[in-house]
Amino acid sequence: MAIDDLLDEHEQSERVRSWLRNNGAGLLGGVALGLAVILGWQWWQKDQAGKKEQAYQEYQTAIEGLAKGDLKQAKAAVDALAKSDALYADAAGLQLAKAQVQAGERDAAIATLRGLTPDDTLRPLINLRLARLLIDAGKHGEALKLLDAADDASSLEVRGDALLATGKAKEAQEAYTRALTTLDAVSPQRRLVELKLIHAGGTPPKTGGAA
Repeated sequence: MAIDDLLDEHEQSERVRSWLRNNGAGLLGGVALGLAVILGWQWWQKDQAGKKEQAYQEYQTAIEGLAKGDLKQAKAAVDALAKSDALYADAAGLQLAKAQVQAGERDAAIATLRGLTPDDTLRPLINLRLARLLIDAGKHGEALKLLDAADDASSLEVRGDALLATGKAKEAQEAYTRALTTLDAVSPQRRLVELKLIHAGGTPPKTGGAA
């Protein structure tokens, strides 16, 4: 091997060592950061999986409590879920509120529904059920506030119920009439709303199939 070649190899080695001295700390830091990100991601995934499993177990506890009529057990499980998983909490909370109503615990059912934090998909259903219970409790103003922006048939029907209960027959008629405009002529709900409209002093609009 020629002397020049040896010098070139020596020079290259020196350059490598010099580069490592100048950049070694940053290189090691980058590797350490990369490992930290990977390990952190793995830990986060494991943590989330553990939380989901815990939430599922709490949900099962709530369902088991409802199955055997132990509302205290079910409520404790729903309260625990409210702190960890809103989706499971809403699902179990709706069932708990129904069981509480059936057990004659209307006020407890109202408290259960008020304690839920549903997303936009489930909120209309929870507001509707809560509004019905509030009307039964004589809290018509609160029920109307819940349904203020609702425009589906069921919400308009319940809004009419609240208005009629407060003596606002004309406004109740308008709510029932709006509900009827969104219902099919063959809808089972339609006949009930028509009867409510008549009771409020209104006249049901003719359907498209009327003679």
